[in-house]
Amino acid sequence: MSNQSNGDTKPPCLPRNGLVKIPTQANGLGSASITKGTPAMKNRLCQPSSVPALIGPALANHSDLSIPSLASPLSLTALAGVASPSGATMVGLNSSETSPTNGEVSSLEDLSGSSTERQLAVDEKILNRLFMYFSACEKCVLAQVCKAWRRVLYQPKFWVGLTPVLHTKELYNILPNGDKEFVNLQGFAIRGFDGFCLVGVSDLDICEFIDNYPLSKKGVKSMSLKRSTITDAGLEVMLEQMQGVLRLELSGCNDFTEAGLWSSLNARITSLSVSDCINVADDAIAAISQLLPNLTELNLQAYHVTDTALAYFTAKQGYTTHTLRLNSCWEITNHGVVNMVHSLPNLTVLSLSGCSKVTDDGVELVAENLRKLRSLDLSWCPRITDMALEYIACDLHKLEELVLDRCVRITDTGLSYLSTMSSLRNLYLRWCCQVQDFGLKHLLGMRSLRLLSVAGCPLLTTTGLSGLVQLQDLEELELTNCPGATPELFKYFSQHLPRCMVIE
Repeated sequence: MSNQSNGDTKPPCLPRNGLVKIPTQANGLGSASITKGTPAMKNRLCQPSSVPALIGPALANHSDLSIPSLASPLSLTALAGVASPSGATMVGLNSSETSPTNGEVSSLEDLSGSSTERQLAVDEKILNRLFMYFSACEKCVLAQVCKAWRRVLYQPKFWVGLTPVLHTKELYNILPNGDKEFVNLQGFAIRGFDGFCLVGVSDLDICEFIDNYPLSKKGVKSMSLKRSTITDAGLEVMLEQMQGVLRLELSGCNDFTEAGLWSSLNARITSLSVSDCINVADDAIAAISQLLPNLTELNLQAYHVTDTALAYFTAKQGYTTHTLRLNSCWEITNHGVVNMVHSLPNLTVLSLSGCSKVTDDGVELVAENLRKLRSLDLSWCPRITDMALEYIACDLHKLEELVLDRCVRITDTGLSYLSTMSSLRNLYLRWCCQVQDFGLKHLLGMRSLRLLSVAGCPLLTTTGLSGLVQLQDLEELELTNCPGATPELFKYFSQHLPRCMVIE
C-alpha cells in the first residue's frame, strides 16, 4: 500500500530476485509472492507501465487529472475517472488511506467526468483489454481499486504462468485469543492458480493447505517445497492427496529420505527437481528410474550421486526423458557420462554445470551420442578446453544454446570452432578469462546469434567490443563487469544496435 505521509509515495512492491510481493488484502488472501517464467520477464515485473491509449483521449486528457504512477490504488482511481458501480467498495484500504489527501479522492463517485467516461472505466470489454498492459505487481494493486476491477482481474487468463509463493508465516492469521487460523485461499482459487511454492512448511502446514485450497485435490499441477521440514510421511500424504500434481520440486528439504521417495513417488509425475537435499544419493536415482516411467524432465543437484546412478534409467525413460540437468554433481566423471548417453539418447537439453570432473573426453561422448541436443550447459567445468568446443561444433548441428560460463581454459581458438555453427542462437561466455578481442572477431560472422554474454571477460577492450555492431540481428548483449565497456561504447551501441538490449 502507499504511504502518503509528507507527500511521499512508496511503491507497492519491490522486485527481489524476480519475486513480487502481493499487498495484504482485506478479502482473506493474506500475503504472497508471485514469480513468473523467464528471467527477462522477472526483471520487468515491477517496471512502471505507460498508460495505454486504450483509455481514450477524453479520459487521458482530463483537465482535472494528472497521469499518476501505479504506486497508489487511490491514484489509480484518479486515473480511471470513474464512479463506483452500485455496491462497490474499496478493497484492501484502511480508513486513513481512504481519506482525501494531497488532492486524492476517497471514492470513485467523488471524481468529476462525464457519464460516458465513467461507463468506459467499468466497461468489462475495455477493461479486459486494458489490464493486459500491466505487470503482475500492478494487477495486484489494480484489483484493490473496486469490486468491478477485481472481478475482471480475477479471471484466470490474467495469471497464467504465475506461481504464488507462500511462506509458512503467511499461511496463518493470529486470532485475538492468540490461536492461529489458516488463511482463506479462495482468492487464489478464483484466479485458477494450478501451481504453488511453499517455503518453510512442515507436514502439518501441507495438510492444512490441502484441506483449505479448493483446487488442491485435482487442480494443482505443480508443487514446489523450499527450505521445508517435510518428512517421508508428509511427502507421501501430499502426493497421495494431490492427485493432479505432475511437476514436483524439492529444494533445501533435509528431513525426507530416499525411503520416502520410494514410498511416495507416483508414476504420473513428469517433471522432478531435487536440489540441496542432503539425503539424496544413488538410491534416490534408483527410485526415480523405477517409479517414474513418464519422466520428461529431471533437474538434480546432489553432491553424493555417483557414476553408477546414471546407469539406472530404463528404456522407457530413454524414450521419454528430454531434459536432464545435473548441477554441481561433483562425483560425476566421464564414466557417468558414458552411462548417461546410453541410457538417455533422446536428450534435447543437458546441463553438466559444476560437474568439475568431466573433461573433454566426456564432451566428446556427449557430442557423438546426443545429436538431438538443442541446449548444452558446461558452465563451471574447469577441465573443459578448446578441444571440447571442436567436438561440439563438429557433431551438434542442432545446438541452439551453449553455456560456457567460468570455463577458464577456453581461448580464442575455441571460439573459432564455434563460429562454424549456423544454428547457435545463445552463447554465454561469462568470466572466460582467456577470451580476447581476436576471439570476438570469429563470432562476427554468426548471423544466427541472438544473445551473447561476455560479462566479466577481463581482456576484452573497447575496440574489440565495438566490432559487435556487425551482429545486426543481436537481441541481447551482456557486458556486465567488462573493463572495456565504457559509457561511450554503450552510446555507440544505442545508435548502431537500436533493437538490441545491452546489459551494463
